[in-house]
Amino acid sequence: MRVDYIRDGLMEEFHEGIFVQFSKKTDDISSYPYYMRSCAKPLQATLLVDCNADLTEEELALCCGSHSGEECHLEVAYRIMKKFGITENMLKCGIHAPLSRTMQDKMLLRGEKPTQIHNNCSGKHLGFLVLCKINGWDVENYYELNHPLQQAVIGKIYELCDIKTKEFPITTDGCGVPIVSMPLYKMLVGYINLLKYDKIINSILKNPYIYGGENRTDTEIIQKTEGILAKVGAGGLCIVLNTKIKDAFVVKINDCSMEARRFAVLEMINRLGWGKIDFDNKIKTISGKIVGEVIVS
Repeated sequence: MRVDYIRDGLMEEFHEGIFVQFSKKTDDISSYPYYMRSCAKPLQATLLVDCNADLTEEELALCCGSHSGEECHLEVAYRIMKKFGITENMLKCGIHAPLSRTMQDKMLLRGEKPTQIHNNCSGKHLGFLVLCKINGWDVENYYELNHPLQQAVIGKIYELCDIKTKEFPITTDGCGVPIVSMPLYKMLVGYINLLKYDKIINSILKNPYIYGGENRTDTEIIQKTEGILAKVGAGGLCIVLNTKIKDAFVVKINDCSMEARRFAVLEMINRLGWGKIDFDNKIKTISGKIVGEVIVS
């Protein structure tokens, strides 16, 4: 797969990547493993369903996604915290500005500084703390690899993705918790098995904005299609699940460009006939003159 930026007939920029589709029944090139990054979040959240955690669909969607830190996301996060007796200092995800530029501007005008709740991974971390509360596990070091929570998470991902070996690398994700790696095709196996979890699927499809938010590619896909679930991850990853025909594909952009990833994923959804998403692939000057286009091949 390639994403070419053609400006007045000259290729000015290109991004190479990999496209793998579940229904083709073939593994990706050389079975090279990639870290799942945030694409693991819906799979990790199945543990919340397994233990019958008292979460609404909105709350479960927040735990499954990478939110943009807007007021609607903070409201849901605080509801979870109140329900399970979680305080903000328990979160170990770190602090960054909300992904939403609109929210950044609002906070700047109000003189507010971001906290752990604004972190796009705070929903996942709240889900982790809920699991610790339910199972009586220590909440202080829930992020460590040998903690029973993280061992349960890894075991569940391996189960859903049909991973039989423990030889694939594990690293620390950006938000400070362990994240596994595997061949891209195995990630798709995990998402197909996610179809067994109606609560997860419904919570995401019914709450795409809580799941993501402003200018989030996965939110855009869910809002503009019927029955198509998507999840972006760092490192140029995006997994798309067609819940109607039980098929899935993954795009991995090698240089991790988020813009190229978006073009590639939206184009493949349209080519496969899974949706008809209108998106602007024109290259324009600041004043709006079209001088080229982005081509996915």
